[in-house]
Amino acid sequence: MNPYQILITAGIFSSVICLPLFTEGKSKIGIKPNVVIILTDDMGYGDISCYNKNQVKTPNIDRLAAEGVRFTDFYVPTPYCAPSRATLLTGRFPLRHGMVQNPAPDAGINNLGINASEVTLGELFQQAGYHTKGIGKWHLGHKPEYFPVKHGFDEYYGILYSNDMRPVQLIENMDTVEYPIDQRLLTKKYTARALDFIDRNRKSPFFLYLAHAMPHKPLAASADFYAKGDHQELYNSVIRELDWSTGEVISKLNKLGILENTIVIFMSDNGPWYGGSTGGLKGMKANNWEGGVRVPFIIRYPKQFPQGKTVSIPCWSPDILPTIVKLTDIETNPSIKIDGQDISGIIKGESTTHSPIFTMKDTVIRTIRDGKWKLFLTKPDYYKETDLKNWTDKRAPDGTTILAPVEQATPADYPGIKPTRIEGELLLFDLEKDPTETTDLSREYPVIKQELLRKHQEFLHSIQKPNSKSIQ
Repeated sequence: MNPYQILITAGIFSSVICLPLFTEGKSKIGIKPNVVIILTDDMGYGDISCYNKNQVKTPNIDRLAAEGVRFTDFYVPTPYCAPSRATLLTGRFPLRHGMVQNPAPDAGINNLGINASEVTLGELFQQAGYHTKGIGKWHLGHKPEYFPVKHGFDEYYGILYSNDMRPVQLIENMDTVEYPIDQRLLTKKYTARALDFIDRNRKSPFFLYLAHAMPHKPLAASADFYAKGDHQELYNSVIRELDWSTGEVISKLNKLGILENTIVIFMSDNGPWYGGSTGGLKGMKANNWEGGVRVPFIIRYPKQFPQGKTVSIPCWSPDILPTIVKLTDIETNPSIKIDGQDISGIIKGESTTHSPIFTMKDTVIRTIRDGKWKLFLTKPDYYKETDLKNWTDKRAPDGTTILAPVEQATPADYPGIKPTRIEGELLLFDLEKDPTETTDLSREYPVIKQELLRKHQEFLHSIQKPNSKSIQ
């Protein structure tokens, strides 16, 4: 058994002894801000126009950035779905919360889901008196014990996993309400449910987790945004509809007079799939180059944060939970290890300090970023021409179980710079001067390399610590 298998085994065992993350907050419920997290699926760093001027225009998302704070160097811990989502909702690195791969009903991966002992943002808000709703993709388990309504959400409406995993069916709370699904209507349906929830809860604090299916494949958009065209026009239409949806949510909050008392976050769960854009970064979804793990991230809350600010200090998704609970005055149990930090000071310009950021794949930590430096701790994934020649999509639209347009992107539509082989394994890059990860500096800066390796070992030790209540 390798060390990472030991970690996962230890995680399952120790989940029994973990203490609740929540303790009663001090503020009166009536003045607490609402929280809305809009999470897109596989949206690339360059898929929206406030990150990439050459991309299709996204005026509503751009306006959110203009009225809030936009991060240029924001990371997720894995370049794929489930572990990234579990980290967003728990503030914990995948080797701590135990979700290190994707559940998949059509691949027989059915017994994987979020541990009952993990405390999600939904549970924190529930216990603080908030009304909570999850809409869209969950991907933290599709057996009844893993459903969102068992993990902090009063209401749920969506697909429990990726929209290309059979059976593609809509679940409401605990029940299947639609099968098969016309995916062209998904973004509109999710948006309508979001607006209804906001309207019903306008006089009480609420937490809305709006996790869109798009632009995960199969791409699909309503007739208002897509009529006909090639895969690129389909992709652009999907992005335009996501922008429309974001505008509808913001407009609803504004019309109800609660926008200024709402923390709004917009982000993606990982880098893009074929057809998307990394904005000139190397790699894509499923690898740990910048294109796979650096994502768009915007936060709007003018009561506390400046407007129109850009933050270039590297931060990551584990920071979301500690930042939000600080803003909403919800206390957490210090016995539970949170891997992120409250970044309010960074957003306000009062601090420039952030701890190292790690990304992983499977059960292995692959990279560390500390300041401007990024070190590959293992051999990177490289592009192979055979990926193009031998590729077939077994989860493509078929007209019966997966209903979506047939004009889908293929490996010919690689979204970023293709990673070609670089000599060596422990590659070191200065991302300020070399954001495309082209020049390995490990030989020129051996001291930097050793210091990053030391910090990696220190982080591993915090996960492996014997008898620690922080391990799950």
